[in-house]
Amino acid sequence: MSNKRAALYVRVSTDAQTVENQIRELRQVAGRRGWHVVEVYSDAGISGAKGRNGRPGLDSMLKDASRRKFDIVMAWAIDRLGRSLIDLLDTIQHLEACGVDLYLNQQAIDTTTPMGKLVFQVTGAFAEFERTMIRQRIKAGLKRAVAQGVKLGRPKIDSATERKVRNQLAKGVGILKVARLLGIGTGTVQRIANELG
Repeated sequence: MSNKRAALYVRVSTDAQTVENQIRELRQVAGRRGWHVVEVYSDAGISGAKGRNGRPGLDSMLKDASRRKFDIVMAWAIDRLGRSLIDLLDTIQHLEACGVDLYLNQQAIDTTTPMGKLVFQVTGAFAEFERTMIRQRIKAGLKRAVAQGVKLGRPKIDSATERKVRNQLAKGVGILKVARLLGIGTGTVQRIANELG
């Protein structure tokens, strides 16, 4: 149990709150378990609803987990890691893939124990279930939209605009410039260019 290198991840939602209490409590737990705190990652004044790229502390911690800079991540509570289930599960799976354990103080989850290891397995199953459900909802939504007569994909451009695109391309104007000049997508210009062959 001892000699583990621990990283603390702390987050508060508003600038008025402080991460100090979380850090103090987690350091005490680490001390009791013989874990050595090597790094503290913090996101202060950042909502847990933000993804990894909106939370520099979390992003940094996950990158360092990949580099095996520590053996365990300690957080005050599960909601500190993320508010969205899918983001939370992705974070937990990332740590597991890196061989990094997780300790969540308020939920008494500690994956250095056999019972805690079960958490990793269960969250993996939930993550896969959640992804499947999202895929099914998207497919059902698209099917319903088509049944209601909604046209999927980008709208077709009118024939006058298409003529202008063809003229510009025939003059040797580049795809990006034609798109910018006429205020349409580069994909549309590319499609017309391909047709011109």
